[in-house]
Amino acid sequence: MSESVEQPDLVRVKGSQRHIDQEAIVREARLSDIDEFIVGIGAWTEAAIPYLVAAVLIGVVAWAYWINRRARIVRSALADRASVELVPTSTFDPSEGEVGRWARQLGRVRYAAQGVPPRGSAVRLRYSAEDGKMRCFVEGPATAAAVLAMPGFAEVEVRAHRAQDCIHPVRFAAPDEGAQ
Repeated sequence: MSESVEQPDLVRVKGSQRHIDQEAIVREARLSDIDEFIVGIGAWTEAAIPYLVAAVLIGVVAWAYWINRRARIVRSALADRASVELVPTSTFDPSEGEVGRWARQLGRVRYAAQGVPPRGSAVRLRYSAEDGKMRCFVEGPATAAAVLAMPGFAEVEVRAHRAQDCIHPVRFAAPDEGAQ
């Protein structure tokens, strides 16, 4: 009796020999592993959905709080600005080095603004002409008024529009004595 009995793509029996279809076994194993994996993901997802939703909601609330906080800080910094007038002498002719030093000094305003975002810690140079005289004003956040009031050029007088007692000096941390 040499009948061949076919089983579903896994084993073919011909007589007393068994021929195993390797590809069918691997394919069946892959499908069963994938099916188990998909069922496992489905079960995990069902259990994790409340936690994922909570995490997303917490993230959205934290993001909204952070954006709102930054906007409030920027609004308050833009509402409270310090302004100084720069009055040059008639012989004022700055060198390239003086202009570079003054630009670096204005760049330090952001660091002196104590955590105000860039939009609120920007420095503005305003020019106006009154009675045929040109005037130059430098504006910045009130927390950086001390840096704005520092003279940048040798032949330029800095006039603060606010009372001098509201300008607080900028303090830098002292270096460690052990570091050299």
